[in-house]
Amino acid sequence: MDFETLRQKLQEQHYICDDQLVTTVLVALQLGRPLLIEGAAGVGKTEVAKVMAAVLDRDLVRLQCYEGLDESKALYEWNYQKQLLSIQVNMNRQDPDQLTRSLFGDEYLLERPLLKAIRSEKPTVLLIDEIDKADEEFEAFLLELLSEMQVTIPEVGTIHAKTIPFVVLTSNRTRPLSEALRRRCAYLYLQYPDVEREVEIIRAKLPNANERLAVQVAEAIHRLRENDAILKKPSIAETLDWVAALEALGITDLDPEAFRRTSGFVLKNSEDLDAAEHPPEEAEGADCGCGCGHDHDHGHCHHHQA
Repeated sequence: MDFETLRQKLQEQHYICDDQLVTTVLVALQLGRPLLIEGAAGVGKTEVAKVMAAVLDRDLVRLQCYEGLDESKALYEWNYQKQLLSIQVNMNRQDPDQLTRSLFGDEYLLERPLLKAIRSEKPTVLLIDEIDKADEEFEAFLLELLSEMQVTIPEVGTIHAKTIPFVVLTSNRTRPLSEALRRRCAYLYLQYPDVEREVEIIRAKLPNANERLAVQVAEAIHRLRENDAILKKPSIAETLDWVAALEALGITDLDPEAFRRTSGFVLKNSEDLDAAEHPPEEAEGADCGCGCGHDHDHGHCHHHQA
């Protein structure tokens, strides 16, 4: 696959991106390197893996990371109930050593995402989502998989990948990742899109959306993200949810009243809602905080419903 082909396929999946993303993804794919994507929550890191699964016509295998994640949840687990049942049935029929060995065969092995990805007969896209939420011990455990495309199970031995998955790791940078992990990966840093690109994303994902409303929402989202009082910056997904909500209500102009009615689709906690509703008045004519860009008197704002 060349650069233009990949860019076209991404566009067909309505994924709006720049040349740097296309180049980095292409090179990682061609070299068989894992791709580490960092950036704030909601910039579209996970979406890269989802879109690449569609572009490559592969299954997406997702491992959601969290504190305390270990091998039994990420790699494999033994079906203990089935093993116990087998022991009860065969304890008087089989040689003890032979019975013990039989308990660690494929029929008792429960595949978790990492093992599923490398044992798949067809190549997959393996998404290791929010790796920064996992412990450093788990991150170290991943190195064998990322370097050698193999994993070791004590009762079985080393399992080599049947097919090589395209691995995408995402991180919100809640903690530093090790240099050992970074060295094994191609790297991409995603930022929130500017207003123009956000409008492009809205057009691509919601082609029937009102053009003027799309621009107003993109500008409002941009202001909310720049507002230091907003704790959870609106994600791209929330931008799309907001447009869809406004359209569903027949609203074609994002004025303060429209913002108040629909702000729960874009701001997801009471502190952020309050910060947007009552911004600090640092100067006369300060932005009203609703994202409409109008002054506090709101006298010139208009609200239209179909």
